[in-house]
Amino acid sequence: MAHDVEFGLDTFGDVTVDLDGNPVSHAQVLRNVAAEAVLADEVGLNFFGIGEHHRDDFAVSSPEVLLGAIASQTKNIHLGSAVTVLSSDDPIRVFQKFATLDAVSNGRAEVIVGRGSFTESFPLFGFDLQDYEKLFEEKLDLFAHLVQGGPVTWQGTIRPALNEQAVYPTVEGGKLKTWIGVGGSPQSVVRAAQYGLPLMLAIIGGDPLRFRPYVDLYHQALAQLELETLPIGQHSPGFIAETDDEAKNLMFPHYQVMHERIGRSRGWPPLSRAQFEHEAGPEGALFAGSPESVAQKLARSIHGLGVSRFDLKYSLGTLPHEHLMNSIRLYGEVVVPRVRELLAEMD
Repeated sequence: MAHDVEFGLDTFGDVTVDLDGNPVSHAQVLRNVAAEAVLADEVGLNFFGIGEHHRDDFAVSSPEVLLGAIASQTKNIHLGSAVTVLSSDDPIRVFQKFATLDAVSNGRAEVIVGRGSFTESFPLFGFDLQDYEKLFEEKLDLFAHLVQGGPVTWQGTIRPALNEQAVYPTVEGGKLKTWIGVGGSPQSVVRAAQYGLPLMLAIIGGDPLRFRPYVDLYHQALAQLELETLPIGQHSPGFIAETDDEAKNLMFPHYQVMHERIGRSRGWPPLSRAQFEHEAGPEGALFAGSPESVAQKLARSIHGLGVSRFDLKYSLGTLPHEHLMNSIRLYGEVVVPRVRELLAEMD
């Protein structure tokens, strides 16, 4: 079991500051993300995912273009989205872009589709938030048809019907690897099973093990549908430095500002240091600390949930690029081998 687990990184291209505290331009953040991905490939990680946002505190609005640039500078690492906001995009164009990425990367493309927890893309692209559910359900249905390959026949209410419509380029290795990103609704878990798509759980608060019922529900749904077992992944935030104190002290001010900024529009109370320490503790969803602390926590979560992929959301607000690079290096070179050892002991 232990050797089957994949380890990845996710970023939203958070706009950072430099080591002197000065804001970095969007353009420089995009170049830094590419450098982070190259390092992730060098230290042997399995996946690098880039999320899509349309607001001033995140630099990435077009992940596929950046992933294409990264594909040309990397050799082994799989590349994908984290997540593609399918509701406000065109499923056919999304499929074409990732099929193209798959070609130029020699079969390394993956896509994680989801609702996305930010809604800025809806007014930007002319969609009504009142159609939130319908847009996602119908576009996911169309995308699932596209992933199956071959000409597509489909009809819904959001666009004209398709009749034996071929879509190019075709995916060389068979099917485009597609995950459904889920934040914690049972309906979404069951839907992923119904489409026969792997499940990516976004676990960003509380004890990750409380998601075990969703894992069980997914397996039950697949079994009832008489479908084969499919991968389940976990996406959680974290940051690694040489010691626990260093990791937490470097991370907290940046994480607190990000939490406050996002929380303003969502009605979250401000994040206290005590809450942060709890989330970064043994049973929280924040994988922050020394390599050994993070490895122990990862092994607990991976074993307890039975996931076969863990993606560390390593970009954390304005935390500088230099610290992120160090965190990536420690994750790939120290944490991952240690987690594999711990999992082997648990098997």
